[in-house]
Formats: sequence, C-alpha cells, structure tokens
Amino acid sequence: MELGIVFMGALVGLLVGLTGVGGASLLTPLLLFFGIQPTVAVATDLFYNSITKLFGSIQHVRQRTLQWRLVLYLAAGSIPGAVLAIAVLKFYPPLHDYQETVIKHALGVVLILVAVVSIAKVWFSRVETNRIQAKPLSQKKLLTISIGLVLGFIVGLTSIGSGSLFALAMMLFYRLTAAELVGTDIVHAFLLVTAASIMHAGFGHIDYMLAFNLLLGSVPGVLIGRRPYG
Repeated sequence: MELGIVFMGALVGLLVGLTGVGGASLLTPLLLFFGIQPTVAVATDLFYNSITKLFGSIQHVRQRTLQWRLVLYLAAGSIPGAVLAIAVLKFYPPLHDYQETVIKHALGVVLILVAVVSIAKVWFSRVETNRIQAKPLSQKKLLTISIGLVLGFIVGLTSIGSGSLFALAMMLFYRLTAAELVGTDIVHAFLLVTAASIMHAGFGHIDYMLAFNLLLGSVPGVLIGRRPYG
C-alpha cells in the first residue's frame, strides 16, 4: 500500500509538472479510489498542499511577483470560510453524522466546477479589461473578502479549488500581470490550505504517513515533469 501511495504521488506530481493542473483535483479523488476515508483524504491533501505550496510561495515573495493587499483581503474571507466549513461538519449534528457522504458529493460537484473553470480561464484570458477590474482594490475590499469567504468554504469542505477557483476570480475582477496572478494565487493558496490543515490537525484528521509517502513520489514527479526536453 505504501508503494502504491508513493507511485500515486509520483503520477500526480508528474501530471502537475507537465500540465500545471492543480494537484488537489487529481489527488483527492485518487485517495478516495484507494479507499481512504473522505475526511482523511481532504485533510491530508490540504496538509500535503501546504508543504508543496510553501516552496512556490517563497520564490514569489523573493521575486515580489504578487500583490500583498489582494492576498490579505482574500485571506480575510477565505480562512474564516474554510474554518467554518470544517467546523460545521464537525459540530453540526445533522451534517456530522453524514460528513463522509457530504464530502463525497461536494467533491463531485466541485470537480465538475473546476473542469468548467479550467475551460473558462482560457476564454477569460483573452477578454479585455472590464469595469470592475479598472476600479482600485480599495473600492473592492468587501467584494474581495466575500469571494474569499465563499471559495474558502468550498476549499475547506473539499480541499479543491485553492488555486483554480481563486485564479479565475482574480482574472475576472482584478488587473494583474501574468506573474502577479500566479504569485498572488500561490501565496494566498498557501495561507488558506495551511490554515485549513491546522484546523484538521486539531481534530486528528491528517494521516501524516500518507502525506509523507505522497511527497516521496510527488517531489521527483514534479521535477521530472518540469524538465525541459528537446
């Protein structure tokens, strides 16, 4: 089973390195396929993503390819949203009794949403600046926090979307260079998934050995996937 998990991590890392597709949308369904309990799969994936996004965040902070105020406004909504999602499943009896089923159904819906978003990002990247994008960030503070709250709740529930869903929102509502979009997205995602994984850790949901085996495979997988050819 450990070799299978390492191989799974390598496969996900390779695909992420080759395509740039978010690891959570690949990894969480695979963990469920391997028989991992949904709550443990989501919590472990959040912890795994926290570690992997740390290194990307350090790079973008050093290069200053991000907008810190946008990161903080998004996090002001997304972190409470993720914490709320985890707390509701844990402490609200009608949902807690069926939390594994709720998470599985939510994963299905969000995976479809992420697929649609991935297609939409290609189209929206060609659209000219709109009226909302032209407004200064100070006038969009409430909008930004609200976006963070809604999408953070989704990420806390499923572990999916910390990159793809927020990236689309930033493309739609904010004027960013390509480098700033990537940097802001990664640094915010790191803050969000770290906060959510800490919450899950407090409830004992994270399988650390599972995460370690995934990292053993995914790190070399990403490096191979990003290796230039030709």
